[in-house]
Amino acid sequence: MRFIQKRCNLHLVDIWNIIEVFRENRLNSMDLNTEFSVSHLQAILSTIFYQLNKRLPTTHQINVDQSISYLLNFLLAAYDPEGVGKISVFVVKMALAALCGGKILDKLRYVFSQISDPNGVMIYSQFDQFLREVLKLPMTVFEGPSFGYTEQSTRTCFPQEKKVSLNVFLDTFVSDPPPQCLVWLPLMHRLANVENVFHPVECSYCHSQSMMGFRYRCQQCDNYQLCQECFWRGHASGSHSNQHQMKEYMSWKSPAKKLSDALSKSLGCASSREPPYPTFSETSEKPLNLTHVMYVNSDSTISNTFCSNNPLKVQYSLDIADRLADEHILIGLYVNLLRKDRSWSTRVPADISLCLDSNKQQRQLIAELENKNKEILQEIQRLRQQHEEASQPPLDKSQQNPTLLAELRLLRQRKEELEQRMSALQESRRELMVQLEQLMLLLKEEELKRANQGPGPSPRSSPSHTINTSIQSVSGNTTPIPMPVQSTSSNTTPSQTPQDSLMGLGGEVQQAFAQAELQQQQQEKQHLHTAANHCTFQ
Repeated sequence: MRFIQKRCNLHLVDIWNIIEVFRENRLNSMDLNTEFSVSHLQAILSTIFYQLNKRLPTTHQINVDQSISYLLNFLLAAYDPEGVGKISVFVVKMALAALCGGKILDKLRYVFSQISDPNGVMIYSQFDQFLREVLKLPMTVFEGPSFGYTEQSTRTCFPQEKKVSLNVFLDTFVSDPPPQCLVWLPLMHRLANVENVFHPVECSYCHSQSMMGFRYRCQQCDNYQLCQECFWRGHASGSHSNQHQMKEYMSWKSPAKKLSDALSKSLGCASSREPPYPTFSETSEKPLNLTHVMYVNSDSTISNTFCSNNPLKVQYSLDIADRLADEHILIGLYVNLLRKDRSWSTRVPADISLCLDSNKQQRQLIAELENKNKEILQEIQRLRQQHEEASQPPLDKSQQNPTLLAELRLLRQRKEELEQRMSALQESRRELMVQLEQLMLLLKEEELKRANQGPGPSPRSSPSHTINTSIQSVSGNTTPIPMPVQSTSSNTTPSQTPQDSLMGLGGEVQQAFAQAELQQQQQEKQHLHTAANHCTFQ
């Protein structure tokens, strides 16, 4: 049942939202035994889920058509298996009240208002009809053997035929344990409260390191704990038996927290333990009399009026504390009958007018604030868009043309290859310079030796002739070494110039290359000029 509730997104709908939808579709004024068509039921479900999407933020919107289809098919499978195409008002009210979200006490109060007389006493025949209809929900999910309707279901809830007031009704169904036929209803609410509770304890059967949901601890076996799935499936291991008493935990307390609680109790600092379920006083509480509920929205007036001959005094209460911040509208005015008063007809109209005037002023103020908020949001959006347009750099024509972009990438790639080739050639040239410097040193040593030995022809070719020939062959190279083109990109480093490659060499080598450098510089300038023109054209 919890899976169906979440699958149909009814866990997001409160019981008060359901009551509001019933009023909008005028089910409150219909007899409970009135039957209507499936199309009317579909219209009611559409109202529920479309209003739900209005309350939800835009990031958590639901699929309305899918939710309507799922819930409609489930209700028809439960209450119209023969395909007659008719369903009663009482069935729709009880089924949606059981399946929707909200507090279980609010649900039970609404159910009691439908099955009780004007004096606040439960009608046994109406309660029997309620059990007959609401127990079809678990029977549809094949839980008939455990939660099916029988003739003795009413007597199991209230063994003695006595007057059942609202307090007795609530105390019966929230007790521990509740009646067997409806034990699934409070269990579904408890399951919704603990399905995200984490227990850092290992399961003694499946040995999972943590538990989610309920946790069960054996009262006889030492430190034997089961997770929700293993306990519900009846698993047991070791000396543990399914006959042992198990205690259910809905939360986790650390050993330090348990010790502090025990010390507080022993020292008298903590209050006595509260009962596991709420208790109600012996004084009879009035049920919800929804026949006099007035629903007020932003564009309508009071939908119900009071008879002038009503001898009872009414008290008005606003139920907008939890809904005004989200919906910004007045949900309703709820009336409880308190005691007889003959002066009601003279005092109530003034009270009604005061309440309506203050509520009208509140709605007008809320509407004005919402309009101002919309204007401010639109202005912020406009300024943000202008800022983004101004901060975005304009695209030039070359960036918009894919052909030019491809050619530009090829040129940059070719430029990088040429720069790498030039760096390699300059490194080779520097190595040759170093070798020539060593040869010049040998030449000096040879000249000193010849000067010491005196003049005379040498049968072999002099080293100076060999060196000069090598220098001429190097300096006479007509192939210019390409120079790097200065790039505007920040990640390109200027290449080494030929003058830098001569740093640290001897003066003789520099003189030997003086004439060759002049010619080479002229050729490099001409090459640079040609390359610059080519890049400018591209």
